[in-house]
Amino acid sequence: MSELNLHDEFPPVTREAWESAIRADLKGADYEKKLVWHTEEGIAVRPYYRAEDLHGLEYPFGRGGAPDAAPRPETIRADTHHEAGATAVQELGYALAEGVERLAQSDAREIEFVFAAGSTFFFEIAKLRAARLLWARAVSAFERQAEAPCAMRIHVRTSRRNKSNYDRYTNLLRATTEALSAMIGGADQLTVEPFGFDEHLALNVERILREEAHVELPADPVGGAYFVEVLTDSIAREAWKLFQQLEAAGGYSAAVASGSVAQGIAATRADREKAVALRRKTLVGVNNYPNLIEKEPGFEADADHRLAEPFEKIRERTTRHAKATGRYPRVLLLKRGDLKMRMARANFSLNFFGCAGFDIEEAEQLEGKQPDLIVLCSADPEYPDFAREICPVATAPVVVAGYPKDQIETLQAAGVKGFIHIQSDAVRTLTEWQDRLGMQQ
Repeated sequence: MSELNLHDEFPPVTREAWESAIRADLKGADYEKKLVWHTEEGIAVRPYYRAEDLHGLEYPFGRGGAPDAAPRPETIRADTHHEAGATAVQELGYALAEGVERLAQSDAREIEFVFAAGSTFFFEIAKLRAARLLWARAVSAFERQAEAPCAMRIHVRTSRRNKSNYDRYTNLLRATTEALSAMIGGADQLTVEPFGFDEHLALNVERILREEAHVELPADPVGGAYFVEVLTDSIAREAWKLFQQLEAAGGYSAAVASGSVAQGIAATRADREKAVALRRKTLVGVNNYPNLIEKEPGFEADADHRLAEPFEKIRERTTRHAKATGRYPRVLLLKRGDLKMRMARANFSLNFFGCAGFDIEEAEQLEGKQPDLIVLCSADPEYPDFAREICPVATAPVVVAGYPKDQIETLQAAGVKGFIHIQSDAVRTLTEWQDRLGMQQ
């Protein structure tokens, strides 16, 4: 039997070959726009990484064992920045600045950092890895002869800002991935917070990861993964820059007192809220893929700055209207013409108005229907004739799914009252339609 030689079977492929194949598949499309993810942290994530991408990393990662627990460690609550809207870079930069300030004011031998893990899986892993690297770099400035450096203890809890009162078992799925990223990232302690689901499920998530998946056994499960190593380095670099800016401005307390920390987080939160409203950032069950059967929240959350709140208020308003009138508003998705376009736009419209808690019906004919709102779902060239047929006989406002720029005036002249499309601000548009349908606040 001949010896299997995988090196011969799978010869190395150069970066030039990968790039050539990618550009051929793109067929002239913009590489940066199609394949490079520009994150809210200002980091450009490439579509793939190779061994040579690890050359020149400023923060190569190496993880030792967890520190021994101290009786009364100092605590830095970085998770409060996360919940207020901070990015991973801000969470790290502010925590590092506060930790250094605390260390300068005391003789602490261990500081516990409390982080919150969000749902951007690899970023949360990289964030925790970067935290250890940054703390080691910062603490080195405080080391004195015959003194051990101040140890970093990482306590991670699952995030609240991405959770919702609706579709609560999606919260369980989010918490599971968050817990996994925390353990892979090197958390010394983990808290899985129940958010609408039973407490025993929260406990079981951690038990399964520890006792069945054995996630904690490898010292660094993602060590050597090109993407994670580069991401760790990128986050660490940006967080260190932010830390240096805070130090140059007088330190963490001075930054808090001046309002710069709050302002920085508020700006980030506003950008993220806009992305959710425009549905560029998806919260499953909240601004996309809603559970159409679930009309009322499964519980009432007590947490500020949650991204789901604007959509929750819209759905709560719809429910109050239904209780007052005896029924939920009915949206009819009227489909015609090109099969591919009508199905795609009907699905888009179902998700769009479903996020407001409306009842949704699909049909190809208007006869016999008594909707509160009609959405035409077809291809752009077919909309003018479609609108001229439906608008004169419709007893409800007519909306077009899509935004055919060259036909807007024609469609409005035919009686179309609005448009929904991928650039629509869902919060604003759904609220406007609640107003136009006469729903009380």
